[in-house]
Amino acid sequence: MDDQTRLELEAAAFRRLRQHLIEDRRDVQNIDMMNLAGFCRNCLSRWYQEAANERGIEMTKEEGREVFYGMPYDEWKTLNQTEAGPEQQAAFEKSFKENVTDKS
Repeated sequence: MDDQTRLELEAAAFRRLRQHLIEDRRDVQNIDMMNLAGFCRNCLSRWYQEAANERGIEMTKEEGREVFYGMPYDEWKTLNQTEAGPEQQAAFEKSFKENVTDKS
């Protein structure tokens, strides 16, 4: 497989993942994704922003989130996310320490 085809397939897979998380499975809470998988929608939007910044494209965290969510994050959050319970918050504290440290 040539590099361009690989790049196009990776981009298509990312778009499908985004659609799945933003449109198809809005019921899945970010905190639960973080607790189970070690990443969430906000991580993906941050990785998008960081990739843009690495290529000299100025993009803030909020701009990256708006691109990823297709609307301002606060609006998406109001429409789709619920308040986390104490058990979710405790699991998040543990997951955050394990998964959000700089691994470079």
